[in-house]
Amino acid sequence: MDWLWKFPTMNDDMLRDLKRAVDEGFRGFTRAYGDSIETLFSPLQSFLIWAERLLTGAPWPVVILAVAGIAWLASRSWKIVIGCVVTLLLIGWFDMWQDTMKTVSMIFVCTVLSIVIGIPIGIGMSRSNRMQGIVNPVLDVMQTMPSFVYLIPVVMLLGIGRVPGVIAVVIYALPPMIRLTNLGIRMVDKDVLEAADAFGSSSWQKLRNVQLPLALPTIMAGINQTIMMALAMVVIASMIGVQGLGQPVLKAIANQYFTLGVFNGLAIVGIAIIFDRISQAYGLRLQKHREIVHG
Repeated sequence: MDWLWKFPTMNDDMLRDLKRAVDEGFRGFTRAYGDSIETLFSPLQSFLIWAERLLTGAPWPVVILAVAGIAWLASRSWKIVIGCVVTLLLIGWFDMWQDTMKTVSMIFVCTVLSIVIGIPIGIGMSRSNRMQGIVNPVLDVMQTMPSFVYLIPVVMLLGIGRVPGVIAVVIYALPPMIRLTNLGIRMVDKDVLEAADAFGSSSWQKLRNVQLPLALPTIMAGINQTIMMALAMVVIASMIGVQGLGQPVLKAIANQYFTLGVFNGLAIVGIAIIFDRISQAYGLRLQKHREIVHG
């Protein structure tokens, strides 16, 4: 009756051989194509370096004024603008400005990549139930996989550095962008689409002039969630060489520096709140505009 208490498992030798075969196969793939893949991502490295130099090299008053301007254009709320300015001033006052700008540049690059990749996939899913059925399980795996696991194949392929960190962050933060783009387009009222068909709109015209504008508040929610998840990945990505606020937090964990970890953690929270309030306020304005225009 031992079989009732001991779950049947694969033979130890077979399991060991299977793991060894997979590991050796991936190592062989890395040796054969690692350099080509690294060359493929060289434009991403250039983009990341440009964004980092732009933010770290710009005078801090210019950066604060730019953030305040973006916050005002997105929200039309002085409370949000003042909150953003005060948060950035406090971050600079506690000597975390450079690390914060490096983190913001990485989040900017990751968000742009997520939008460029996620919106077309979301549009494709909204147009094809078959594609949705294929992509959804992949997104489920991406959202439930422990974030540390993403670092293993990326580091084996590209080594330690900024680009592997950005790729890991994008993989972790991409699913909300895809899901909410798909959801937003599928939620567009069928009567509106029928009216567009009655006026002779082509499939592309319906997408560009009807579906995407009406789905934009939901897409903005996806961008918001992508930014939040990218910021949550900052500390983990610092383990493979991503500079910014994550590295002091990692140093604080390794050396038990309580204050260093708390200050940089609060800076990450402050940046997250700035992005969250701006994107949420803009999405709310879009929602109100849609309600006024379309009743």
